[in-house]
Parts: sequence; structure tokens; C-alpha cells
Amino acid sequence: MMRRYNRLLVAFYVLSDSLLAAAAFAIAYWIRFEFVPAPKGIPSFREYGTLLPIIGLLVPVAFHIQGIYRLRRGRSRVDDFFAVLVGTTLAAVLSVGGTLYFRTYWLDDVAKDAGAYEISQWVWAFFLLVNVVLTYLSREIIREALERRWKAGIGLKRVLIAGSGDLGRMVADKVLQHRELGFQVVGFVDDRAAGDHIGYRGLPLLGTLPETDEIIRREKIDHVYVALPLEEHVKMLGLVEVTSREGVDVHVVPDLLQFIALRARLENLDGVPIISLNDVPLRGFNSLLKRGIDAAISGSALVCLGLPFAIIALLIRRGSTGPVFYTQERMGLDGKAFHVYKFRSMFVGAEDDTGPVWARDDDPRCTPVGKWLRRLDLDELPQLWNVLRGDMSIVGPRPERPYFVEQFKHRIPQYMLRHKVKAGITGWAQVNGWRGNTSLEKRIEYDLYYIENWSVGLDLKIMWLTVMRGFHRHAF
Repeated sequence: MMRRYNRLLVAFYVLSDSLLAAAAFAIAYWIRFEFVPAPKGIPSFREYGTLLPIIGLLVPVAFHIQGIYRLRRGRSRVDDFFAVLVGTTLAAVLSVGGTLYFRTYWLDDVAKDAGAYEISQWVWAFFLLVNVVLTYLSREIIREALERRWKAGIGLKRVLIAGSGDLGRMVADKVLQHRELGFQVVGFVDDRAAGDHIGYRGLPLLGTLPETDEIIRREKIDHVYVALPLEEHVKMLGLVEVTSREGVDVHVVPDLLQFIALRARLENLDGVPIISLNDVPLRGFNSLLKRGIDAAISGSALVCLGLPFAIIALLIRRGSTGPVFYTQERMGLDGKAFHVYKFRSMFVGAEDDTGPVWARDDDPRCTPVGKWLRRLDLDELPQLWNVLRGDMSIVGPRPERPYFVEQFKHRIPQYMLRHKVKAGITGWAQVNGWRGNTSLEKRIEYDLYYIENWSVGLDLKIMWLTVMRGFHRHAF
């Protein structure tokens, strides 16, 4: 039922996004030629109108690529705004590219001279603005309407959870957090109910498992979530049989939580359902898209930073003997080692006597110039070359040295999951204050959140926070 509801809601979003995109393009045409001077004259709307079906198709496609249609709990309004902004920008880029290709390769010379399909750049700019506003406002209206509907108790589906242990409580938490689906948890059934009716989060224990059929009829239950531990497999089979006779929807929650740290995915092996643990959204086209953004940003940055790099190199050479750049082995995607590039900030041979050790803010091994570089994080800039080469990404978990990885992976659960994506120059943990000599457990927690919830919008948000908080931290 939850999946069916999600599909209906997604279908509604796709249809509304398509219609709003077409309307935004028409409004952009009207604004451009109504309020902005047009020296070449006002073209017929019929010429622009031929693009409306294409716009209506490309915007949902771009939103799907951006992950907007993955309904997630706890998604903030800021996240929604960035997702809509990036999705609309991608749709505009695809539309511009498509019209240029059509004009270049398909139109004859007479049509080209007549200016056919030459869409005004102002129209694209107004379309971007209007579509972001309309789409974001539509989502706010839908969110408000759903919240009002559920708060009024309209159309709620009554849910019974079989199992009041950790698994059952996790299901209760998720349903309570996912109120936009319109589910109401009535309570639990569990064999422990005979001596304890306290329940969890105000939800009562209504009875024992053998009493489930009676409770279903009495409480008018619509859905039963079976969340029993593996050792109670026999009870689970009996419960599924009982609930099926009562005509309610039955959902079995597999007791694999201790193994699942990232999103799990249901796959099909010739008709056999398979649960794929620790799935990540950075696959296929998403991976290519992120790589394209990384290459564009790192390449542009390296060109623009040529002069600052030369100045920093001169200061390093004059400040101490040794090379300008420093390479160090780090661990990246899929646990494969690579050499990261940095401006040398320490004296040559700083670890000859001590071996690999953590660097400190007041590290005596730093050169005078190195202290300044590390304070402003300028020693990390050569990693843009790692990004351009494909070893790293602009955004991702910070790479660690293999020596420390070997220690952490045995000490910290799920530590190696951070290597499911490329390492980054900055990351979600860093912009939230977990950088340097801070809690490794909290860094892992934030890294795993980033991996599971990746989107272009989240990457842009992290880049923006890196710049803004960097300036704030280094303000004199």
C-alpha cells in the first residue's frame, strides 16, 4: 500500500511538474516580449509553442535525474528549493542543447536565415526563475494540504505492528515520521504483552500474537507490519496466515537492520526476491553527472588559480628547503589507494622518527608558511588536480591514510562504507564542524548520511557552506 501510494503521489508530481513547466515557459515568453525591448521584433508564440511538449517532458526527466521524485522523510524546505533549482537548470541546459542541435543539423539554410527556433536567452532566464518559483510553491501547497488532511484525521489507514522489540519500534518511528502517507499506528501485538502493556511512544501493547485476528476486527486494522526477530520465524508464518484471512494488507519487515547501514534495494533474480544491502544512489547516470561537474569545476579552478599557485609555490621555496608539493597515499573509492597532492606545509622528513601520526593545529612540524597555509586550508588546493584526474571528487568523505584505515575499520562499525563513493576535498561532515581532530564516529555518521542522500543539490549546498563557513572561520 505504501508503495502504491508513493506511486500515485509521484505520478501527480510528474504531471503537475510537466504542466507547470509548460506554463512557466509561456509566462517567460510573455515577460520577455512584454517588458523587455526586442530590437529584432516580437516572434510569433507559435514558434515558441512548439517547444512546450519538449519542455513538459524534459523537466520531469531532469527532476528524476536529480532525485526529486525519491520521497524522503525529513526533507527540509531548503533541500526542496535546491533540488528544484538544480533540476530546472538541468532541464534548461538540455532544452538549449536540443534546440541548438535541431537548428544546426536539421534546419535548411533558408530557415536558419529566418531565425527559426532561435529562442531568446532572456526567455530561458525567465523560464528558470518562473519554473523554480511555481514548482517550489506547488510543493509547499501540497505539503500544507497533506499536513492539514492528516491532522484532521481524514483518510488515515490504521496500522498494527506485530513485534514490540527494536525492529517493531523502528517501524513505529518511521511511520510516525512519515505522516504525509496518512498512516495511524494503533499499537503493537507481542507475546510479551501478557505482563506489560506500557507500549512505546504512547502506543499500547494491545495483546498477544494469538489474539491478532480478534484485535484486527476490533480495532478495524487496515495494515499489519510483521516485525518479529528471526528466531520467531515460526510465529511469523502463523501470523501471516491469520492476517491474510482477515483481508488486511500484510507487510513483512526483514530482521536485517544490524547489517544495513545505507539504503537497501529489492532486486529480482529470475523471480526470486533478493535484498541488496548498502545500496547507494551514485550509480549510472548520476555518477557520470557528478563526474562532469567535478571535471568542469576543477578544470576551471586550476586555470583561474594559476597565479595564486605560483605565489604560494614561491613562498614555500623561500620559507624552507624541499619540494613545493607533497604527495601522500590515501584510500579512495572501493578501498583503492591513490596519491593525494598538497602544498608542502611541514619540514622535509617530519615523520621519519615518529611514523604516521595525526596532525595538530599547533603542530611543531609545520613550517612558518605551512602554518599559514593550513590555517586557511590553502594546502588542500592541489587536490583539484586529483579531482580532474578522477581520483577524488569536489564533495565526498575526506580520504584517510591506509595506515589509519587499517586501524579504524576494526574499531568503528561500518567505517569502510565511506569508500562507496570517491573521496572529496570537502564534505557533509566538514561543513557541520566534524573536521580535523574530532569524533570519528560522528564523521562516519555524517559521511554515511551524505552517501545515502546524495544529490546534485546537496553537493551544491555543501560547496556553498564550505565557502561561507570558510570565510567566517578565517575572518580576521
